[in-house]
Amino acid sequence: MSPEKRHRIYPPILQRARDMRHPLTPAERKVWAGARNNQLGFKIRRQHIIDRFIPDFYCAAAKLAIEIDGDSHADPDQAEYDAARTEWLEARGVHVIRFSNHDAHENPEAVLEAIRRACDERAKQRR
Repeated sequence: MSPEKRHRIYPPILQRARDMRHPLTPAERKVWAGARNNQLGFKIRRQHIIDRFIPDFYCAAAKLAIEIDGDSHADPDQAEYDAARTEWLEARGVHVIRFSNHDAHENPEAVLEAIRRACDERAKQRR
C-alpha cells in the first residue's frame, strides 16, 4: 500500500480501541454473541474508530454506529456529550442507534433484530 493511501490513526486512539475490545461489558458481550461472524447478514465490528470516536459496534456497509449505553449515559454531562457526538457522526453520514444495557440484558433478541433491520434499511439506501 502506498503511503498516500494509508490512513493514519492517532496511536493513543488506536490503543484505546484495542483496549476496549477486551473485556466487553456483559451487555456488549450479549450483543456481540449474536452479531459476530455475519450472523445478522452484515459484518459488525467492535470498537471501530471513526475519526476520534469509538462506537461500541459499527457496520460499515450501512454506515451505522451501534451504542450500548450504561447508567453513566443518564448523567446530564454525558448525555450532552453523547448528543454532540451523535450530531458530529450524523453530519458525516454515520447513523447512530442506541440501546440501554437493560435492553441488551433483558431482550437481546429484540436488540439484535433492531440492529439487523437498521443495517438492512441503511444498506439499501446506500445502493
